[in-house]
Amino acid sequence: MPLRRWIDSANNAIEGILYASKTQRHVRYHLYAASTVVILSYLLGVNRVEFIFIAVVATMVILAEMINSAIESVVDLLSPQKQEKARIAKDIAAGAVFITAFSSLVIGYIILVPYIEDVFKKGLKVAKHTYEETAIVSLVIVSILVVITKAKFGKGHPLRGGFPSGHAALSFSIWVSVSFISENFLVSALTFVIAIMIAQSRVATKVHTPWEVILGALLGIAVTLSLFLVFT
Repeated sequence: MPLRRWIDSANNAIEGILYASKTQRHVRYHLYAASTVVILSYLLGVNRVEFIFIAVVATMVILAEMINSAIESVVDLLSPQKQEKARIAKDIAAGAVFITAFSSLVIGYIILVPYIEDVFKKGLKVAKHTYEETAIVSLVIVSILVVITKAKFGKGHPLRGGFPSGHAALSFSIWVSVSFISENFLVSALTFVIAIMIAQSRVATKVHTPWEVILGALLGIAVTLSLFLVFT
């Protein structure tokens, strides 16, 4: 079925992200850095265009590092012995990462320094954002934390098991966001029931253990609730 093929393709793609995060420390560092920069930008209240620039360059650095890791793996496969051309290929790939990372630092510096200077002059004031913006950022941060955690524990497949349950984390993150956005008990209750059903289905199909689902749900709730309380 087309849906099943799409799910399998998505699972393989995310498996690649998890493998890179688990085996390549620089990929993990870039994921940590991306999360930190996104939250810092949100905290300082950078405008929408600047936030998009920061998000794009952070994504490009992660992509460049993953492509570099893939090239290194292919070179090692084709040339297990040390060869000059193999070294050149790896160096060029690493150079691409360096250029991307350096450019992102320059762009980040240009955008963030004025805001940081204002903090020293006027003191830190947490920028406020709309519920919709906070909901999107929450999903991004929860997704990154799920990837990092799954990579660290290295158990299961991204969409078929592993710690924590990404389905539960994202479902309950959405529930918290919907509760804030709708401000309606019935809508919140229905969303909560759907989140419970999704979490329970992961246990019923033996994709996850109860603890993996519970901790995934707590991760989604804690991160999303914290962001809403701080930024809205």
